[in-house]
Amino acid sequence: MWGRYNPLFWSYLQERGIEPVIEQVDMEDIQSGRPDLVAINYYSTATIAASIGDASDVTARAGDQQIMLGEQGVYRAAENPYTEKTKYGWVIDPVGLRLTLRKVCERYGLPILITENGIGASDVLEADNTINDTYRIDFIEKHLEQIRLALTDGVDVIGYCPWSVIDVVSTHQGYGKRYGMIYVNRGEQDLKDLKRLKKKSFSWYQEVIKQNGRCIGNSDQAVTKE
Repeated sequence: MWGRYNPLFWSYLQERGIEPVIEQVDMEDIQSGRPDLVAINYYSTATIAASIGDASDVTARAGDQQIMLGEQGVYRAAENPYTEKTKYGWVIDPVGLRLTLRKVCERYGLPILITENGIGASDVLEADNTINDTYRIDFIEKHLEQIRLALTDGVDVIGYCPWSVIDVVSTHQGYGKRYGMIYVNRGEQDLKDLKRLKKKSFSWYQEVIKQNGRCIGNSDQAVTKE
């Protein structure tokens, strides 16, 4: 954005002797490539604590994909006692989204597009072919509430894209962990009939779009009966 390396990061590289060789033309190229917006994926936050200075600093924070390692002598991974987690160890932190949006806005002054936000869960297909993913509604609604607050803070959020519309393969759990608002009837190895079924979150989010978010905070009335 600014056509330069972050000075703190550059100092970090120099201290370890791993800074790259930069030619003048490199910085000219960087300065000429100013973006029109910032796109972010937001799922979770991480918490750090002061380094103890030994190898235990490198202990991993829980999570199947959102794994964070500390660095000896610099910081260590920690737990946030004020947040919840998914069954896969991902921290659920809607307020963190508002803080992230504010920080990105302050730092770059550009419009922000949220390109991914969602929750992975082992959705259950009931006998009547319904999928009652109320936890997904709760997750998305709380994050949309924080986006609305960020807008009142003056952050230029130009779009929100939930992940995802339809169930897709998880890089770690295959079809054992689902993100979509549309259920794909298949197992990890068994293709079954591959039928697509709307989850409870589908009708809810359809109403959110229809009302342009006015129903946020009143989920029970927002779900359309079909």
